[in-house]
Amino acid sequence: MEEKTSTARVALKYGLVVAVVTMVYSTILYVAGLGSNRMLASLTYVFMIVAIVLAMKDFREKNGGFISYGEGLGLGSLTSAVLGLLSSAFTIFYLQFIDSNMLTQSLDQMREELEGKGMDDAQIEQAIEMSQKFMSPGIMFVTVILGYLVMGFIFSLIIAAIMRKEKPVFE
Repeated sequence: MEEKTSTARVALKYGLVVAVVTMVYSTILYVAGLGSNRMLASLTYVFMIVAIVLAMKDFREKNGGFISYGEGLGLGSLTSAVLGLLSSAFTIFYLQFIDSNMLTQSLDQMREELEGKGMDDAQIEQAIEMSQKFMSPGIMFVTVILGYLVMGFIFSLIIAAIMRKEKPVFE
């Protein structure tokens, strides 16, 4: 009987690799002053997609060329969870110890955008107060993890459907 490869081990490997890549990329964006550029920041999802594809490919190769839809979905979701946990911890660390002014800068940018939309001061203050509540380290930690989990799950649904290769029943 063949020894089955663990999805957790493969997910941990690729989740860790893509987390390091994402951390380096994010640090470069922050240092270059491009951290608020949504287009460049969304490139981290491309890294996630590549990691999920590579993880499923690796698992399939180690598993005799086969991966079920459920295994693929679980593997992709677990890879995203590892990425989310590590990225979330890095984000909190970065904001608390390396660049504590970044949150203030993002609130200032938000104020300018709201003023540009023609909102009055009372509405702007209310929106900023609400945003500040979500910028606490605990809420931000959970929000980043959930964001990566949800996006990773959605990507995994699609990628697993493409990458799956079921074992023949009578083999």
